[in-house]
Order: sequence, then structure tokens, then C-alpha cells
Amino acid sequence: MPLTGQPPAPESPQPLAGVKVLDLSRVLAGPWAGQILADYGADVIKVERPGTGDDTRAWGPPWWGEGPERVAAYFLCANRGKRSVAIDIASPPGIQQVREWAREADVLIENYKVGQLAKYGLDALSLLALNPGLIYCSITGYGQTGPLSHKAGYDFAIQAEGGLMSITGNRGEEPQKVGVAVTDLMTGVYATTAILAALHERQRTGKGRVLDASLFDVQVAMLANQASNQLVGQTHPTRMGNAHPNIVPYQVFPTRDGHMVLAIGNDRLFQRFCEVAGHPGVARDERFATNPARVANRQSLVPMITGWAMQRDTADWMQQLDQAGVPCAPILEVAQVLEHPHVKARGMCLPATASTPPMVAHPILFDGQRPTAPRPPPMLGADTPALGQRRPAD
Repeated sequence: MPLTGQPPAPESPQPLAGVKVLDLSRVLAGPWAGQILADYGADVIKVERPGTGDDTRAWGPPWWGEGPERVAAYFLCANRGKRSVAIDIASPPGIQQVREWAREADVLIENYKVGQLAKYGLDALSLLALNPGLIYCSITGYGQTGPLSHKAGYDFAIQAEGGLMSITGNRGEEPQKVGVAVTDLMTGVYATTAILAALHERQRTGKGRVLDASLFDVQVAMLANQASNQLVGQTHPTRMGNAHPNIVPYQVFPTRDGHMVLAIGNDRLFQRFCEVAGHPGVARDERFATNPARVANRQSLVPMITGWAMQRDTADWMQQLDQAGVPCAPILEVAQVLEHPHVKARGMCLPATASTPPMVAHPILFDGQRPTAPRPPPMLGADTPALGQRRPAD
């Protein structure tokens, strides 16, 4: 069956209109990349296991819908804009079907274990022989090469082995993971940028690419300034709670009725903060006048600021610091964020309709419009009859 048919006419920008994507991935990193491409207008075909589909369809509660048609909220967050076909890619007909699609596709995304798809002739080498212009993106835990390439990749484990948990949490306490699967999400974003770069290059060369996206590699890259601190200064980064290794004050402080975040990134902002706090002389003290001095004297300064912070309510601090241009924020729960006036003003929450669940919108604006795919997350195999099946000559 050819990759024909397009989503309904969109009201949002479609910079990737006409691009055909085969999404053989499941769970989060691969589907996240596929959803971004769908939001940008690509026609994304999600190939799923018959009967069960993507693992995250069952990762509930909460659920959207009722009875056998219900689907977990987790699945909804990463599969907007796609069409779903239920095919057993380990069967001869399923293999033939995917190979036929690969002849016409621009992009293929998969996150099977290293070497698994080669058993079915669906690996990069086999499919680029059919379609030299195919951009084949493999997403794995540890990459296609190296001593750990055989291991399955799970975000939690990668956060641990990739160093993130060693710098997340309070000093002296149990290491902590981040509250969302941030390594999966960032791998999806990195994979998307690589796919877009390869699509751009193909316009010049006519040739596809084989992309090797590794959660572990992405996590190492995500260490950013912490890795640079270690490489340059042998600092041995560790858990500091909400404090910053290179900037002071840049952390959570208790207030009279809760907590607030101060993010004071330069000396001028520190002077403003001290003025609002009613202690302008502290900014002129040589122990605190510059950021390097404040980092060196962190143990003296932070308790001092803590005492000031606890004398006022969070709302009072927010009002006065905002007026002074000092970066600060209250700490909101997820429910508060989704009801926030700014979130509503920016259109970041898509309301539910009779057939579409409530979802978070794509975060980038194109000329003031969000490129959000009009097609809701699909029911398992919903598009298999519409696309039709036939066994092609290979």
C-alpha cells in the first residue's frame, strides 16, 4: 500500500508538508520526534504491534475514553498528528509492507535494539538500498557501537549512568531523577534537529543519511556546564539541591508563606536585589560585590538572604522584585501552571473536543502561529483499513 492520503487541511503552518515519515518507534524518545515532525506538517505513519500497540497506550490511569477504546494519557502526549497502522513487522507480509513504504518515505524512525531489525531486512543498510534518499534514524539507549550498545535504554537508567542523578537532589541525600523523562525528550529533540538537517542536505545531494541517536550520548551532552566544569577545572560536580555551582544567589529560598526562586545572574541584579531587600550595603561588601566572591562566600551569604526572604510573603517578593527587574519566580504545581494566565494567553493548552483530548501545544511559533497537527492521537490501527493493504512485488 502506498503512503497516500494526507491529514485534514490545517489551519497552522506546515513547513514539512509533503514529507512522509515512517515511525516504527514506541514509548517516548522516538514518538516525541515523530510528533514534532507531525506538528511541522509531515505525514507520519505510526507502525504498531497488532493487539497491543505502543507500550504507553496501557500506561494508565489516567485514561482518555472508555472501554476497549480507552488510551492512557501518557500515549496522548507524544502521538498527536499521526496515523496508526497495526502490522506485525516480524511476519513476511509485514516485512514486505514496511519495505514498500520505505521505498516512498523520506524519513524512518525506529528504536529497536541494535541489530534487531536486520533480522527482517528492515535495517538501514537494507532499506537505503531500496531508497538511497531515505533518512534512517535509529534511537537506542547506548548507540550502535561501543561496549554498552547491546543494552536496552530506559530514561531512568540513563539519567543514572549518564551522570544526571549524581548532580540532582540535595547534598548528602539520595540521588534523584528529574520529574519527567528529560533524557528521552531531549533525545527526541536532538533526533528531530538531525532529521531536519539531513532533509536540508538531501536537497543538495539527493542522498539520505543514517542517524545514530543515543540516549546515553544525549545525556552526556546535556551535562553542559557541569561537564565543562569537570573537564576544565576537575571540580567533581555533585548534588547541591537547588543551588547553582557557578552562580550565587541562584536557588530556592523560603518565604514567610512558601518558597521562591531567585536567579541573580550578574552583579547589577544583585545590587537591585539588595536594594529591594533593604540591605543595599551588602552589595558593596567585597565578600559579595562580584559573582566569584559570592560563590567563594556562599556559606555566609545564603543564610543571610534566607533570613531576609522569610520576612515577607512570596507574593510581596514577586511584586517588588518584578518591578525592580530582578529574575524571580514562585514555585507552582502542574495544575497551577496549566491554569496560568500566561499559559492561556500563549495558547499552550489545546482544549478537548468531542473527538480530541486536551493536549499541550507545540511550543514554537511560526509567524505568530503554532504548527500544531490537526489530527488527534490515533486509535490503534485506525488507519489500516483506510490505507489498505496489498503485498507488493519486492
